[in-house]
Amino acid sequence: MAREEDAFEQTFSFIPLHTKTFTFLQDKDTLARLMKWSMLGRISAQSYSFDHSFSSYNSGKFALCFFKDPEVVSSLRKMEAGVWVPLGIVEPVPCTKVSMELFDPIYSCGILRPTGHVVKCFHDVYPDYDELRQMLQDEDSERYYVVGREERGEFLFRLFKHLCLGGELCQYEDSIDPYISTTKHVYKDLISVQKDPETKKISVVSTVIKVCVFDKSGRCYPGTREEEQTFAYLIVDPYKRHVTLFCHFYGVGEFTV
Repeated sequence: MAREEDAFEQTFSFIPLHTKTFTFLQDKDTLARLMKWSMLGRISAQSYSFDHSFSSYNSGKFALCFFKDPEVVSSLRKMEAGVWVPLGIVEPVPCTKVSMELFDPIYSCGILRPTGHVVKCFHDVYPDYDELRQMLQDEDSERYYVVGREERGEFLFRLFKHLCLGGELCQYEDSIDPYISTTKHVYKDLISVQKDPETKKISVVSTVIKVCVFDKSGRCYPGTREEEQTFAYLIVDPYKRHVTLFCHFYGVGEFTV
């Protein structure tokens, strides 16, 4: 019983890992794409170490400790110590994919031409609309579930969707290739995997948690307004005891790399 109580009362402390870098935030080609998609300067990843064993069932407690930790507080902008409190807005995100096969159906259902170029389509609001964005956003689209319901919930697909939709002044790609290659790059940067020594099978060890934080006046992180392209994920490596805060604030991105 004592051990269960200790686990329930367990708190976590965090230390910023300033030396840990992410190649997608340094690679010139990736930065140029993020600029084109109006996400440059608005998308970020910051890692921290933590001091106790992590279990996915304890994600809510972990997130609460994270956003109340003084080291985290001081490393994030627009945040006052002790006033941010997650109010149960902690969503576990499936993260099991170790290849890009999830996207294979997109190539053979009419969304793309054989060259990989995205098929344009009519839209009442957006004059420069296409079948890819319609599949990503419109539940009434006949191609919405070309990628299955469970697969759409995967962090890999969510990341792809975030990159495809971009920021406020996003210049959309004519071809799917930049989206796929950038998704792969960012995903590999953020997610930890391990290989089974016997079966040689590779599996994901990271736990992904989508988070939203409130203070006394309401939603405060990420952003004060609910917007699909304003997001924050905690990505936990339980073996290294590292957690990465990966987030994006919807708006107008920077114009120079």
